[in-house]
Amino acid sequence: MVKNNRDFLKDSVRKRVDFSKTPQNLGVPPPPPQKLCPPEAPRIPLAAAGAWSSIPDVSLQAAIAGRRSRRDYAPDPLSLEELSYLLWATQGLRRAKPPLGNFRVVPSAGCRHALETYVACLRVEGLEKALYRYLPFGHELVEVARPEHLAGHLAEATFGQRFCGAGAATFVWTAVPARMEWRYGEASYKVIAIDAGHVCQNLYLACENIGAGTCAVAAYDQERMDELLGVDGDEEFTIYLAPVGKAAGDQEESAR
Repeated sequence: MVKNNRDFLKDSVRKRVDFSKTPQNLGVPPPPPQKLCPPEAPRIPLAAAGAWSSIPDVSLQAAIAGRRSRRDYAPDPLSLEELSYLLWATQGLRRAKPPLGNFRVVPSAGCRHALETYVACLRVEGLEKALYRYLPFGHELVEVARPEHLAGHLAEATFGQRFCGAGAATFVWTAVPARMEWRYGEASYKVIAIDAGHVCQNLYLACENIGAGTCAVAAYDQERMDELLGVDGDEEFTIYLAPVGKAAGDQEESAR
């Protein structure tokens, strides 16, 4: 029944987990905090935090007050510096403390950071139209694939929500559950979802800072989106996405 699924939102599971048997407490090394990629894969350096030359200074109060879910985007591209800023604002690394902690600009349960960030770049200056993955430890991008008709694939994989392929870039976050399971076992899954919310809210506020808009999307075809990203759907799978584009006019905020 529907009510049975409400338990996912409760923390009762924590009372049932035998934390003495989690991989962490059994002495198993933690999973890598960043998905590995071939060492020969070309890396695209991004503009470093604090070195922005075109990012305006907008007050936090103004960004919060202006936040909207925007589905209509102007045809203007994002600059590579603007994309660099959005990636840093959502998963940027503040300090690495191996092997247990890597401190980022967003909170995460136990500092586990079980998310990976993919970006479908459709109109980003200096980048080919392709799928990329963000590497926070080097503040770099690595190209994943160049599927034809990328915008169409994004719309189809979100049940026909065409705005998902209409922006300059679409952020897609995947979960790598093993990173969180290593510490929390069966209590991992609610906090992974909460972590995704922290990340996307930062994207909303950062978009307001550069005159862009975004709209969080949680309705998508799981298998098609995973296939588009090239992830296995088990050890890594799509959990959330959000298109980004320069804002086109004022729109009413949705409930999403």
